Amino acid sequence: MQEAFLKLWYIRGKLDGYHSVEALVMQVTKNLTLDKLRARRPEASDIGTLSLDSGLPSPAEQLEQQDAAARIRRLIAQLPSVQQTIIRMKDIEGYEIAEIAEITGSQVEAVRSNLSRARKRIREQFLQLNKQEQL
Repeated sequence: MQEAFLKLWYIRGKLDGYHSVEALVMQVTKNLTLDKLRARRPEASDIGTLSLDSGLPSPAEQLEQQDAAARIRRLIAQLPSVQQTIIRMKDIEGYEIAEIAEITGSQVEAVRSNLSRARKRIREQFLQLNKQEQL
């Protein structure tokens, strides 16, 4: 709940622009809750009960995924600030495009366009990095 309050506090000057602040509060709370659930890792006691074919990635695969995630974070940090904000809000925090447009004070189409450009740039640079590594 504290994180939800903090997010709302940071945008407190823009709250009057929302049609329904209650709906915004519910959406922010839902998104934060889903983030927490996704971040949960198996307990140590659960590990002993997992079978070898549980579908969990191997330690090598986990390391590759962590490395790829770190690369993507670095690539996002290199984007223009508007694109950084939009891609983080959409792909990391789970906001809808209309919500992002309201929060940023942009048009929905501008948000879609910036999101598309950001994703395309990250994809191209990520593939280029992987290609260079294979050489």
